[in-house]
Amino acid sequence: MYSSLFNQNLLLPTKKVLDSYITALKFDEQIQTILGWAKERKSRYVCVANVHMVMEAYWHAEFAKVKKNADLVTPDGMPLVWMMRLMGMSDQNRVAGMDLLLALCQFAPLHGTSVFFVGSHSEVQARMRSRLEREFPTLQIAGMEPLPFRPLTPAEDEALIERINQSGAGLVLVALGCPKQEYWMAQHKDKIQSVMIGLGGVFPVYAGLCKQTPRWIQRLGLEWSYRLIQEPRRLWKRYSKTIPPFMWLACKQLLAQSRGRSSQTKAVSPSPAAHPARQPMPEPLALKPLGQILRRAGLLSQEQVEETLQVQTEQPHLRFGEILVLQGWLAPETVTFFAEELPKLVTNQQKQPSHQGEKIAAH
Repeated sequence: MYSSLFNQNLLLPTKKVLDSYITALKFDEQIQTILGWAKERKSRYVCVANVHMVMEAYWHAEFAKVKKNADLVTPDGMPLVWMMRLMGMSDQNRVAGMDLLLALCQFAPLHGTSVFFVGSHSEVQARMRSRLEREFPTLQIAGMEPLPFRPLTPAEDEALIERINQSGAGLVLVALGCPKQEYWMAQHKDKIQSVMIGLGGVFPVYAGLCKQTPRWIQRLGLEWSYRLIQEPRRLWKRYSKTIPPFMWLACKQLLAQSRGRSSQTKAVSPSPAAHPARQPMPEPLALKPLGQILRRAGLLSQEQVEETLQVQTEQPHLRFGEILVLQGWLAPETVTFFAEELPKLVTNQQKQPSHQGEKIAAH
């Protein structure tokens, strides 16, 4: 029953890093999800998250809301990938902006999906078009629109929306920089009938105007240092402001999580009393909320229960157990057992003692 929900795209499994929910799917699964939306011309937007974006969301409530409302948030930076692995997603891999660009341009033609490019400037887009046509000859480029640094007028914005929708593009790749591109995508949700993806500084790198970080440096999580050497004046302030507090907050989160797990595993044995007071009868298991049952069974932490209840408040059409499965915390079979089968067993057991007592008395 619960496993079928994975195909409904109501809520993708996530892991919470600081205050940000990051989509907990492998690279190929995220690509398939995006292309599936694009084929149906759904209006969605995707945030490609790194440490900078997570800290922006941590500090600014308005931006946190924009990021929270994203349909998919990929783990771009390796620190986010490491955090997710430490939180139980051992097979989580990186879903970076450049890799998204290459994979989508490769597979979009197989889905009959065209791509619209928004942002950067004319020289970058011209270089990109030349390379795209050479490397992906079957890719349908629906259009390319460089945007001015100033905000568009309402008339200009309406005209851009019309051009994108008329082009039939299923994907709109946006390069305006964080957080500008995320605000832009959020503002155009349900106006642009395409999947919008914020790719930050990927356009000039693909165009050959900036050097791409070597793979071995990326795997070590040192991409920030390579980029800092390339653009020290622009990036030193950002990195000095975001990296140290992220490391501190991430360590605090992991430590709290570790303590929470250890406290769950400690068996608390009651001290014997000479004259124990009469204890109230425990509430029947069948009447306890599912979250309380799973919490007492050691399968959920209190934080996970609270997060699930928060999601349920925001999306009341989802059941408690459905959210647990979609978050990737429990298997569908486990939820079904505790939600449906176990209460039946307990109820049946509670109905049987009087009959058993009669049998014993008869003997």
